[in-house]
Amino acid sequence: MELKKKAMAGTLESSDCMITIEPKVIPGNEVEVESIVKTQFGQQIYDVICEVLNEMNVTDVLVSINDKGALDCVIVARLKTAIMRAADEQSEFNWGEQK
Repeated sequence: MELKKKAMAGTLESSDCMITIEPKVIPGNEVEVESIVKTQFGQQIYDVICEVLNEMNVTDVLVSINDKGALDCVIVARLKTAIMRAADEQSEFNWGEQK
């Protein structure tokens, strides 16, 4: 999936996260994790983000997450929302489908 612009999703409230995604000129995905629980769950947050990027065939992007203790399902939802906003394809995504 090709991203056309920078986009954000989420909040900085407790148990939520703010995700920003933007296209990069340099090949490869880059993930920046800032979290209040980074010591305990930083690798899990990184893995969840990479899994969603692979699942949605998103490449050559910079993803920044500011996590305030969000569960994995919240991170997935926020990242998918940011991806669809950045790609301008919200109407083509089946939000009810689970894998």
